[in-house]
Amino acid sequence: MLRHATKRILGLGLAESRWSAPRFYHERVVDHYNNPRNVGAFDKNDPTVGTGLVGAPACGDVMKLQIKVDEETGKITDACFKTFGCGSAIASSSVATEWVKGKQMEEVLTIKNTEIAKHLSLPPVKLHCSMLAEDAIKAAVKDYEAKRGKPVASTTDKAAEA
Repeated sequence: MLRHATKRILGLGLAESRWSAPRFYHERVVDHYNNPRNVGAFDKNDPTVGTGLVGAPACGDVMKLQIKVDEETGKITDACFKTFGCGSAIASSSVATEWVKGKQMEEVLTIKNTEIAKHLSLPPVKLHCSMLAEDAIKAAVKDYEAKRGKPVASTTDKAAEA
């Protein structure tokens, strides 16, 4: 009787079609986790650096993303991150730093978490990681603009003006 119950619990007596395949991370997540790009930190007091620090209390992920901006052109010349969290959070941070380099400030504000999640093929339970990356980008831009004494025009403000 015990042996029969154990087999039922473990699913050993069930047809193969009832077994589900194990879930794996997409190869891009694994790549960015094993070989993260742009890990590091800039001097937060540098006037050309914007720092975004965001976290998700529910899961414990904390992400710091920094951008370095060319003051003459407004282009982001460099970016780095430090993330404490799961592999999806680290991969999202790594992708975000790659995507913001070489772009204008206004352009990086259009990067959406859905694009990061789609690029990394994140499962639904890990979507908050890509949301953190989007929030970190916005916070870094806001910090940079605050240092320069400029108000930050969000994408929703620009849509309202049009």
